[in-house]
Amino acid sequence: MKQLSTEAEFKQVTGEGTVLVDFFATWCGPCRMLAPELEKVETVNVVKVDIDQLQEATSEHGIMSVPTLMLFQDGKILGRVSGYMPKEAIDEFVASKLK
Repeated sequence: MKQLSTEAEFKQVTGEGTVLVDFFATWCGPCRMLAPELEKVETVNVVKVDIDQLQEATSEHGIMSVPTLMLFQDGKILGRVSGYMPKEAIDEFVASKLK
């Protein structure tokens, strides 16, 4: 799982293919709980965005709480969900949006 470090990298990664973006913060307890669950996800590419580092992407996508997961396909947002989720729920979320 890769952490994106620039706004340009965010646009490139979310613009091609299917990717699940984890908007998180280092100071967020539920974000730290979610991280190992995301490591187990194999159905889709997962990347992380620290909301304190990539504020433009965070603001542009209306991130108001963390953790927030957003599923992108070729630059289009397929769905979003906030809060801690076990791996099984993450897989269900992804599968429901890719139908």
